[in-house]
Amino acid sequence: MEERDLIASAKAGERWAMGELYQLHAHRVYTVIRRLVGDDHLAEDLSQEAWIRAFEKLHLFRGDAALGTWLYRLATNVALNRLRRSARRRPVESAAELPRVTRAQDDVIVTRRVLSQALDQLPPGYRKVLVLHDVEGWTHRDIAESLGCSPGTSKSQLHKARARMRQLIAPAKSGSDGAQDEARL
Repeated sequence: MEERDLIASAKAGERWAMGELYQLHAHRVYTVIRRLVGDDHLAEDLSQEAWIRAFEKLHLFRGDAALGTWLYRLATNVALNRLRRSARRRPVESAAELPRVTRAQDDVIVTRRVLSQALDQLPPGYRKVLVLHDVEGWTHRDIAESLGCSPGTSKSQLHKARARMRQLIAPAKSGSDGAQDEARL
């Protein structure tokens, strides 16, 4: 069944269609929220909140954009609203250690961990713009509209966020095996 048919069925209140839409988009909704809030448990709660809102507002979906785009924007807004309400983010709990299988897999795990830890250390404003632009692919105009700032501010925040990420990642590179590890990062 095509997604537009699932949307029509879900708008009509068909729970099975809602479940199918959830299965299609749940991982990405969670991922975008997790990247923004930096906390697994909060991301789970906000993902549920985003899905509740999505199904409550599905009748407003006109189909001008893809459903995924609409859902990710809604999820992003749920996360940003929570971040605005909270005085400061809770620190991210460290991810569970994964078993070492090969050197290449271990390097990927280390690189992801380094990037995740660096991202979690960014100030909230930098983090939001970096995730929305570099990870989610939003334009500076879209970011400005969502965050209530100018596109110039979005560009400036992105520039500063990238510079800060380079600083945060640099110590991890200097303690590695040299140029080969630096090339991987």
